[in-house]
Amino acid sequence: MAQAQKRPKPDRRSVERIALRLTATMRDGTRSRVKVRVIDMSTRGCRIECSSTLTEDSWIWLSIAGLETQYCRVVWHCHEFTGLEFAKPLSDAVFDKLVADNEQLPEGAIHDLRQIASRTHSLARQAGEAEIQALAELSRKCAVDAVVEGLRLGATKR
Repeated sequence: MAQAQKRPKPDRRSVERIALRLTATMRDGTRSRVKVRVIDMSTRGCRIECSSTLTEDSWIWLSIAGLETQYCRVVWHCHEFTGLEFAKPLSDAVFDKLVADNEQLPEGAIHDLRQIASRTHSLARQAGEAEIQALAELSRKCAVDAVVEGLRLGATKR
């Protein structure tokens, strides 16, 4: 029988995540580095898209350009999407610099967010009870981020 997904409830999140499109690498203790894509991030963790299967409550190393390598706990995993919690939260100054350096998402990243929203919506429609909440929440978040970032990009082009 499939094990229920442990997914934090949206109202339990203590820090709002910011949409970012960053390329990173991930490594656990037994495998070589794997490329991942950071979808969004806060000072306490991030959500990534990766092809590797991860186990909840396992620990991995996440390397993002501009940050020291982060030791992270896998909080949840659903299809190719994973929620990570940093063992040591980022300082506000480090996080603010990372956001400032990547403040405006390019059109390609906004397109990627729309594709993720569409793909996760489709997966949620086919998912079992254990996965539906995580996929639906990710679909909603990516769709909202795509709209917000698209409006911001449009405002700067005027």
